[in-house]
This record gives sequence, structure tokens and C-alpha cells, in this order.
Amino acid sequence: MLNKYARAFFTRVLTPFAAFLIRRGVSPDTVTLIGTAGVVAGALVFYPRGEFFWGTVVITLFVFSDLVDGNMARQLGRSSRWGAFLDSTLDRVADGAIFGGFALWYAGRGDDNVLCAVSIFCLASGQVVSYTKARGESIGLPVAVNGLVERAERLVISLVAAGFAGLHKFGVPGIQYLLPVALWIVAAGSLVTLIQRVVTVRRESEEAEAAAARQENQGSGAAT
Repeated sequence: MLNKYARAFFTRVLTPFAAFLIRRGVSPDTVTLIGTAGVVAGALVFYPRGEFFWGTVVITLFVFSDLVDGNMARQLGRSSRWGAFLDSTLDRVADGAIFGGFALWYAGRGDDNVLCAVSIFCLASGQVVSYTKARGESIGLPVAVNGLVERAERLVISLVAAGFAGLHKFGVPGIQYLLPVALWIVAAGSLVTLIQRVVTVRRESEEAEAAAARQENQGSGAAT
């Protein structure tokens, strides 16, 4: 849902900014690299110190680069395999930094080993969820399932909760519990999504093998 509606909305909003960068001679790859660096810095500088509000502000400013670079590439007519590879690879780096930042907080001054483990699970499961789709497509399967919690949902749930949880330092009582709740939701949703994709890949691989076997039998029958 987020990929379908929110991405389309923000793409339209950011189109003039993308055009401005193109006129200034900035390349889409440069935007991708700067955006990832900003997300990583925001996550690993602020989150381990418990500065969730300001960390989320910084990350949010840079996370829109994921839409800007693609918009620039389309305006330039220069969409390429390299650009897609770089964008996808650096997305994983950014995601790892965000959940790694949460894990560092809970392993340190946050002092909660369970939530540290949940954060690490969110980090690992997010990477595996992405891998299952990429690997399935690489062996010729469509992997025709989106799943319950994809990257957009993981980021929105986690960053919104972290941003609000950070308001605890401004005197808002009880709001710090939003982040633990969000992490548990992301962990459970990622597990369900992983299962959905694995089941889908298994079904599609069995269907592909059955179709190949039927074609082979039909070819053998025609030859005789």
C-alpha cells in the first residue's frame, strides 16, 4: 500500500527538486551515496545515545533520496542496471544502520537485552526478506507476493515510533514505549513476510518444474 500510494505522492512532490539537482549537474548516483551516508550517520550517531527524535529527523531528511535519485534517472532517461544495483545495495546498508542503532542503544544505556535481540532480529530478517525475493527472481521465478511488512512498512513503523519516542526527552510521559512496541510489530511482520515469500518461492518452483516436465513429455511424445 505504501509503495503504491505514498511513493507516487512523494515522487510528484519531489520532481521539481530532482529537476533542480539535474540542472546543477548532480548525478543520481551522487544523491544515492549522500542519502545513504546521511541515514547511516543519523542512525549511528544519534540512536545509540538515545537521541531518537533528532536521529529520526536527520534520517527522514536523507531517506527521501531514495525517491529523488530514481526520479532524476527517469528524467534523464538514464535508468541502468548499475543504478538499480547501487540503490538496492545501499538500501540494505541504510536499513542495517537504523536497526543497528537501536540494537546499540539497548545493548548500552538502554539496558534491555531482549529489545537488543529484537532489534537484531529486525535487522537480519529485513535483509533475508529482501534476499528471498532477489534470489527467487535470479532463478527465474516471479515471486508474486509482496508480503505483510516490506521495506517501506518497516521504515515507516520504526522511524515514526522512534521519532515519537524521542519526545520523552521533551517531557512527554509514557511515549518512550512506542519504540519497543514498534520493534515487536516489525519483527513479527518480517517473520510473516519471510514465511510468505518462502512458501511462494516453493510453490512457484514446483509449478515451474511441473511445467518443464510436461513440456519434456510432450516433446518426447511428438518425437515418437
